[in-house]
This record gives sequence, structure tokens and C-alpha cells, in this order.
Amino acid sequence: MRPDIHPAYPASKVTCACGNTWETRSINPELHLDICSSCHPFFTGKVKLMDTAGRIDRFNKKYAKKPEAAEKPAAKAEAAPAEKKEKAPKAPKAKKAADKAEKPEA
Repeated sequence: MRPDIHPAYPASKVTCACGNTWETRSINPELHLDICSSCHPFFTGKVKLMDTAGRIDRFNKKYAKKPEAAEKPAAKAEAAPAEKKEKAPKAPKAKKAADKAEKPEA
């Protein structure tokens, strides 16, 4: 290996936004982090629910079930079977195939 091509690798202080600090080695003397294993929800098991500008309330209000709307489809569902027309029975597939075989192609 060539001499003097590698940077210095001294001990450096790492500081998280939550206040946790520890020491490691790096080419930078100080490192500042936004999140670490002490404050990240994946590692702590704590889930933070951030309701930005009432978005959850707006969602629940928009998609809340209305009691009147729930009754109307039920009334339509009861009336629909009485109005259905019966369809003519379909011919079996074997009969259709035989009819095609008898017809001469032009």
C-alpha cells in the first residue's frame, strides 16, 4: 500500500436530536443525527401518531357511515329480486357444436 493516502481516523462524538451521545471513529470530529436507535419507533416500540391539521378527523367525517344511506340500499335489494326477468335456458354446448358441423361453410 502507498503511504499517506488514507485520511486520519480519530475518535469522534455522535450527538442525536433526542440528546443521546456516544463515541465512534470517523473522519469528522463531530456528527449530528436527527434520529438514532434510542429514539426511533422501530427500536423503541413506541408509535407516535401525528395528526397533521386534523387529517384523521376529516377522513372519519368524510367516510363516516350515514344511517339513512345504509337503509336505502337494503330497500332496493328487497325490491330487485321481484323485478328480475327469467332468462331463456341456454342450449347445451354439444348441440351447438353439432349445429355448426352440419352447416356448410360458404
